Formats: sequence, structure tokens, C-alpha cells
Amino acid sequence: MRLRFVMAVLGVAIAVGCSPKKMGVNRMADALTSTASTFTRDNDPEFVRQAAPSTLKMVEMLLDDSPSHQGLLMTACSGFAQYAYAFLQSDADAAEPRSATAKELRARGAAMYDRARGYCLRALETGHAGAGSALLKGGAKTVLPSMSAADVPALYWTGVAWGGSLVLADNSFARIGEIVTVRALFTRALELNEAWEGGTIHEAMIALESLPALLGGSPARAKEHFERAVALSNGESAFAFVALATGVAQPAKDRREFERLLRLALAVDVSKRPSIRLSNLIAQKRARSLLAQADKLF
Repeated sequence: MRLRFVMAVLGVAIAVGCSPKKMGVNRMADALTSTASTFTRDNDPEFVRQAAPSTLKMVEMLLDDSPSHQGLLMTACSGFAQYAYAFLQSDADAAEPRSATAKELRARGAAMYDRARGYCLRALETGHAGAGSALLKGGAKTVLPSMSAADVPALYWTGVAWGGSLVLADNSFARIGEIVTVRALFTRALELNEAWEGGTIHEAMIALESLPALLGGSPARAKEHFERAVALSNGESAFAFVALATGVAQPAKDRREFERLLRLALAVDVSKRPSIRLSNLIAQKRARSLLAQADKLF
């Protein structure tokens, strides 16, 4: 998953009204848009960890005044999902599994993913009335066929937020049925534009296909998505290697492959694609942590 902490706002230059207040919302949205590339290009994850919350909170404040603003909704949708993964779920995974710290991080991460999902569903609603509520009721088959290539970012981030919420939820077993909706979201996004963001959707599918067979997962399909993700990113995304290592090699007790994939993640030159520098740094931090824990994991 790419870390787009403040995803480029779509169409914020279009006036939403003539009042000074509404014009002010647009100007603020423009200002937030200008920060997007600085977050994703940043080489200091800890700096972003501290800076992102205030930016995202500002987005929420603007949404109070303009609740149907598509650009702001997408910024909140992607931003909260990425923050949940990069600085809550990842930290929880690195902590002692049964510690109070891990439990708190997982709870915060689940809540943050749910927050993101709410904004994602509202973003889908702006172009497809009733889509959000239909998806919540399991109506993906009736809603998703009407989606177009323009909806791919919303479909992807909705899937990420929803899937992340399921992974971290205390009652994940009771929500197993929702996996069908997550898979449908990513599948439709792939159908519409599989190459979006250099294979990012395929990276998400690695994690989804790493689920047990009883939940629809398949190591073979996970590897196929891995190969496609690496091809589309020219091998410049560390996340794909980490995803396959943790999703397939680790459950298979294949330590050699596990370590090989993690070393490939660490070998990615983060300077080659400045637009995903932060994403790669986060993935490489995770790779180093996993290698350090290899003796405990195998």
C-alpha cells in the first residue's frame, strides 16, 4: 500500500459556491493539496508521524463546512487509512503481541481504519448515490458494476480501510462475511485499472490472497499478484516483498524465502521513486524488524 498521507485533492479548484466562507474552504483545500507531495517524498517517517494528524484534523474541520466535497473526502479517506497502517498497525505488529502496548495500538488502528472507511464510503456516495449504504449491507454485486476508472482511488482506499479494520478488530471472526466485500472492491478496481499507482492494487491483493483457504485465500494467486506488482512498479516498491514474506513465506515456515524477500525489500533504492519514498522507508523499517525477529518467528 502506498503512503499518500494527503492524497492529491480532485477538483478542489472548482468553486463550491460564491460565499466568502465557501471560497475560503476551497483556498484551504488548495493549500492542503500543495502539501501532498511533501509528505509522500519525505525521508523522515517520524516527522510525518507528528505532522500528519494536524493536517488530517484540518481536513475534518473543512468537511464540517463542506460535507460533500469530493476532494476533501478522498483526502480524509486515504489519509486516515495510511496513518492507521504506517503508525498504528505497523507499530502493533512490531510490539510484543500480548502486551498492553500492542493491544492499545491495535484498538487505535481499528478505530482509525473505521474512521477512514466512513470517509471513503461518503466519497463513493458523491458520485453514486446509495453506494455506501449498499456496500455496508453486502450489496457489492449491485453497486460495483456502475463504477468507472475515475472511481478506482475510492474503491482501493475503501478496500484498504475496510480490510484493515477487519484485521485489527477484536471481533474479526464475527465479521468474516465482510471479506467478500473487500475482495469485490479490489477486484473491481483491478478490472478498471490494474496498473494504477504502479501496481498498488496488486500489492493489496497479495495480503488478501494470504488469508487461509477457508476464507478464499490462495498462496498461488498471492504469488501471481506479487509478480504483477513487481513488474508494474519496476521492482521499486518494497511493500510487495514484505507482503509476500509475511503473507506466504512465513506461514509456510520457509525461512530462507522469508529472509530473501525481506532483503530484497531492503535493497530497494528509495531515491528512484521519490513519490513513494516514505512508503518504501516504512516498508523497509518493517523488513528490518522482521529480520531481527526471525529466530522467534521460525
